[in-house]
Amino acid sequence: MIRRAVRTGVDGSPASPNGAAAFSLDTPADPVPAELDRRRIPAHVACVMDGNGRWAAGRGLARTDGHIAGEEALFNVVDGALEIGLRWLTVYAFSTENWRRPPDEVRFLMNFNENLLSRRRDELHRRGVRIRIAGRPDRRIPRHVRRAMDEAAALTERNRTMTLTLAFNYGGRAEIVDAVRALVADGVSPNRVNEKAISSRMYFPDMPDPDLVIRTSGEYRLSNFLLWELAYSELVFSDLLWPDFRSANLYEAIVEFQRRNRRYGGVEP
Repeated sequence: MIRRAVRTGVDGSPASPNGAAAFSLDTPADPVPAELDRRRIPAHVACVMDGNGRWAAGRGLARTDGHIAGEEALFNVVDGALEIGLRWLTVYAFSTENWRRPPDEVRFLMNFNENLLSRRRDELHRRGVRIRIAGRPDRRIPRHVRRAMDEAAALTERNRTMTLTLAFNYGGRAEIVDAVRALVADGVSPNRVNEKAISSRMYFPDMPDPDLVIRTSGEYRLSNFLLWELAYSELVFSDLLWPDFRSANLYEAIVEFQRRNRRYGGVEP
């Protein structure tokens, strides 16, 4: 079970005892429903965690409070993923387009993600979770944030119970562009450019393509997330805003996934 979070201030750093924002993270994973077939758990689930700002606005709170509440949802889902033996979980933490948000919110998200990693890495490490960060290096990311990411990844790099990938300063198009740049830099001739050559130059070539992608908040789009990897992923859209999403909803999405017949362009046998 994930332990209680530290209070977080308006800049994403730990707040004073009198700070207004605090959300409990001690809710354990929900019971696994009987209809979920543990023998057919997808290898990789990816989540677009959307709706934090709308969740906060609907309660008369600051947008940053929505991000804090979103942490509870994330680690409840992590609890649930570990409970059912999911091996790969990828979440969209900060996109290349998120730099367009108000500077105060961007600054909050930088500090918040740093503190989240600092607070969570030891417990995730004890539970066998490997932490990875997928995205472009960028001088706009503060050095202390990059250091926290590097330290969390280094601490957990040998773990294999589950790989939790945070897509941070990530864009699907940017990843493809970076792979093509690597092809050019490696001197690959045009007649040797194929899917394998491109896949081997993605951020994490050993990461399996997502079997299932979940997007919350009632939006029906991919928002530049894992565009190369999603070619044959099953998509499940939830009307819940991300802070309201829980492990029970993860299980529901997986049950829906297990009902589907994945044909990969072929026909049913």
